[in-house]
Amino acid sequence: MYHHSGSVTQQAAGSATGLLDPKGADTDAILFQRCTWCGTAMYHRLLCPVCRGSELRTERSEGTGTVRHSTVVHRNTPAARNVSLIEMSEGFVVRGRVMGPPIGIHSGDRVRLSTAKDPVRGEPVFQLLDEPYRAWS
Repeated sequence: MYHHSGSVTQQAAGSATGLLDPKGADTDAILFQRCTWCGTAMYHRLLCPVCRGSELRTERSEGTGTVRHSTVVHRNTPAARNVSLIEMSEGFVVRGRVMGPPIGIHSGDRVRLSTAKDPVRGEPVFQLLDEPYRAWS
């Protein structure tokens, strides 16, 4: 009769290739995965969405990106806040918040990572790289 010990099960679960280690993540970088087969960059996945490969390596993002979509949320918060989808320069998309007036964040704005994990919501926080000129908006 063969029995697994608890320590062997825990070691096998913690050594999976490509899984992000939340304890090892610092607050000034976003960690993402890249598929070793097709090179696709992704955020918090177990399998590659393109080739379904499971061999993912963890990389550190440079922290710059572009706002692809931003919306203003009024629910469950005392003041309005924005929720944005940011396409990072490495090619993956992450959901986060951009600092500034919620109505002033638009698609195409360039952003830089300010904090990788907001202490309240647990999502990345970004800041605008350059203030856009919008005279008539």
